Amino acid sequence: MDPTSEQNVKQCCAAFYGSDLARLLLGESFHPGGTQLTERLGQLMQLTPDYKVLDVAAGRGTSAFYLAEAFGCEIFGIDLSKENVTAANEEATGRRVADRVSFRLADAERLPFDDGSFDAILCECAFCTFPNKRRAAEEFARVLKPGGRLGLSDLARSPAPLPELDGLLSWIACIADAQPVESYVETLRLANISVSHVEDHRQALIEMVRLVQGKLLGAEMMAGLKRLNLPNTDLSTAKRFAQAALTAVRNGNLGYAVICGVKAC
Repeated sequence: MDPTSEQNVKQCCAAFYGSDLARLLLGESFHPGGTQLTERLGQLMQLTPDYKVLDVAAGRGTSAFYLAEAFGCEIFGIDLSKENVTAANEEATGRRVADRVSFRLADAERLPFDDGSFDAILCECAFCTFPNKRRAAEEFARVLKPGGRLGLSDLARSPAPLPELDGLLSWIACIADAQPVESYVETLRLANISVSHVEDHRQALIEMVRLVQGKLLGAEMMAGLKRLNLPNTDLSTAKRFAQAALTAVRNGNLGYAVICGVKAC
């Protein structure tokens, strides 16, 4: 089987981001900038309490809970990891926003919602991993109301090849099929979503990679002392990959961007 086939990539990414290792390395927020950048997206999308928002690739619900609490809107989260969806729904039951936040298992390229269901869509550090970005963008546009807003934050890379960041690990790390910002903008335009705002948040990516490097070093030490068991995990390869990613960011070949758009009326 092709290790980078569409379905295999989706399954591997979903499995990783629902794993204990992902939580060890990334904490509660699985994207650069954490909830601070989530709040920025909420501001750019002009969220209000009467908004109905779809959080695509919602993980365990960190951003969904934050937006519901900060802006008062209703949030529907979807994720391809059953473990993430179960954990997010369990967490929701103990939150004061439980009546405004819910999660379900779903594929971003086949959204299980009617046309024009949402006022806004949030998608953080996930669009670049979707094998069929054009289809995902079309689905976003389909379920958005006319004039509805889209807020993305994602990895962006230069057109130059990055052979040291190839392979299945690069898909799981959201790097393999990251595109130049201009490519994301064009993909959205073809789906009838006009980009209104772009911001560079490269520094947030640098900070996250450094955090992961520190966590990897700690995990390696704990594993060596037999205090941590991470079966089927090659920490040495992961450390080399993280260093290559940091070098790519510093060289301007890899970055992180916020992209906001509006569905044409």
